[in-house]
Amino acid sequence: MPVLRIIPCVVVALLAVTSCGGPEVDISKALEVTDVTTGWYDAGVENGLNKLLPTVGFRLKNVTADPVTYVQLNAVFRLVGESEEWGGSFSRAIDGDGLPPGASTDRLELRSHLGYTSTEPRAIMLKHSQFKDANVKVFAKHGGQQWAPLGEWNIERAVLGR
Repeated sequence: MPVLRIIPCVVVALLAVTSCGGPEVDISKALEVTDVTTGWYDAGVENGLNKLLPTVGFRLKNVTADPVTYVQLNAVFRLVGESEEWGGSFSRAIDGDGLPPGASTDRLELRSHLGYTSTEPRAIMLKHSQFKDANVKVFAKHGGQQWAPLGEWNIERAVLGR
């Protein structure tokens, strides 16, 4: 009878070891954020109103000696001075093929699903007295690990083209 109790424990332990997919990677140290730009994406016209969405763009560079695989990104947008999330964006940045050592990703863009709408022209919207600035905090996740912060930036008051 004791042997039967040990077998499930051994099976669980083996599954845990084989599901890791390799050595642990501290994703916040393995990837360097480069070429960062921020601004307000011109999302066109929605319901007759001009729409601007806060956006951050960048590349990720692998600064380790090993390939980095399976990385997801999560961007949290907030209005400056407020603690609640205003909008967000989720994206896969690196797939199972991996990012080789020293290599950089193509340009990645994370854009909030929420933004500003107005009948005014987009450039005027950014100058409106009730316009509130935003910032973004970007997190990365490798495999099944916890989310790790990659950086935080203020969104520049500039219209980004499509």
